[in-house]
Amino acid sequence: MPRLLAVLATTALLAACSGMPSSYRASCASELDASWNELSIAKADGFAGTVSYTKALSLITAARTMQTVENFDGCYKNAQKARFYIQESRAGR
Repeated sequence: MPRLLAVLATTALLAACSGMPSSYRASCASELDASWNELSIAKADGFAGTVSYTKALSLITAARTMQTVENFDGCYKNAQKARFYIQESRAGR
């Protein structure tokens, strides 16, 4: 009986956690959109060959993957880092 109660409690807890919306969901999407747009502008301006541009592109790719698997906080953080590297690329660093 105690095992059954423990299993039921664990199941209820997991079900409650899976249904909770992530506060990063919208932030992830908006940061990804902004970083993708900035990356396109940097490419059009001729900064696509810089190391910072390459770092930004890989961070955006990682962020998109994290968004797909619903790791929204990781997605948001990678998209923010990508925007930093895009700025560095446009500054010639």
